[in-house]
Amino acid sequence: MSATPANADRTGAASASPEFVGADAAGAAPEVEPPTATVSSHVLDAATGRPAAGVRLTLLRRDGDGAYTEVRTGSTDDDGRVAAWRTEPGAHRLRFETGAWFAARGTDTFYPEVEVAFTVGDGHHHVPLLLSPFAYSTYRGS
Repeated sequence: MSATPANADRTGAASASPEFVGADAAGAAPEVEPPTATVSSHVLDAATGRPAAGVRLTLLRRDGDGAYTEVRTGSTDDDGRVAAWRTEPGAHRLRFETGAWFAARGTDTFYPEVEVAFTVGDGHHHVPLLLSPFAYSTYRGS
């Protein structure tokens, strides 16, 4: 088992600081295995047929004790997408802050948030969301 850098972010990537837990006597950092899985998303406003730019979303991963821990948070780009976020295999949730997004557009919505639960294995996982004020749909994309 590899040691994890003390200054690692939630994805396991180390920041610019050279201090590591488990460094050898010469100060060299041990090798850290990168996460083996990625998750991306694409949010489309089904009511307008346009990408949903600026939707805030959070990727969560279930820990060994069953609690969910935040892996990463971000917002969709102008094309309604988030790039491949690195994570570990296991149970995950992707939470979309749909209420705030619709409110910013002056639109009422029935769903203040959408949370999609799914299992991540090795490789890439794409979780699209087709969204309207009173309905949503998702599927495993490619």
